[in-house]
Amino acid sequence: MVDKLKKQLTFRPDLLVINELIPPDCRVLDLGCGNGVFLKLLKQGKNVHGLGIELAQEKIIESIATGIPVVHGDLNHQLDFADDYSFDYVVVSNTLQEVQRPDLLLREVVRVGKKAVISFINFGYVPARLQVFLKGTMPETKNLPHHWYNTPNIHLATIRDFRTLCQLLEIRIIKEIPLGGKANFLAKALPNLFAANCVFEITRMNTD
Repeated sequence: MVDKLKKQLTFRPDLLVINELIPPDCRVLDLGCGNGVFLKLLKQGKNVHGLGIELAQEKIIESIATGIPVVHGDLNHQLDFADDYSFDYVVVSNTLQEVQRPDLLLREVVRVGKKAVISFINFGYVPARLQVFLKGTMPETKNLPHHWYNTPNIHLATIRDFRTLCQLLEIRIIKEIPLGGKANFLAKALPNLFAANCVFEITRMNTD
């Protein structure tokens, strides 16, 4: 079952990396959990007690049908249902760029979670830069497949931008894992240029 679930997520290498970061038997809140496949992987493989938050009603129904608890919620609002540090980990995977105020969501994430794992699309990735520079158009890549007028991504940022925001919000970056596909050695050396996606493990500055 675990291998089958991992196979379903091969198109999302960031989720496979996040799966490796989260320890067994912990409480996980997945913000923007989609159809719940990732939470199901954590449950089956690591006995994780997960809760998902999702906006799309059809995805909520799909998640619940597979036994994954999901609550309807809008990430543009505070996570009022959760007390401080009520979860061991909070996951935000390729969703941060879709909310109205990523900074406010990050504040909430490190409030309710002892730790958090964030993945997002790197707008500083070389193919995206070249499309803007050479074509003069907004980039469309494997990670940015939409046109500029129908994209859900409203706050595109680079890896450097994310680091700067964490510093501003007094968030400590525990681990940074750039993902560059076949050229991952370049992504590790120069992530802001060669990582199409990046996974960050973070926590409040004043916690261990």
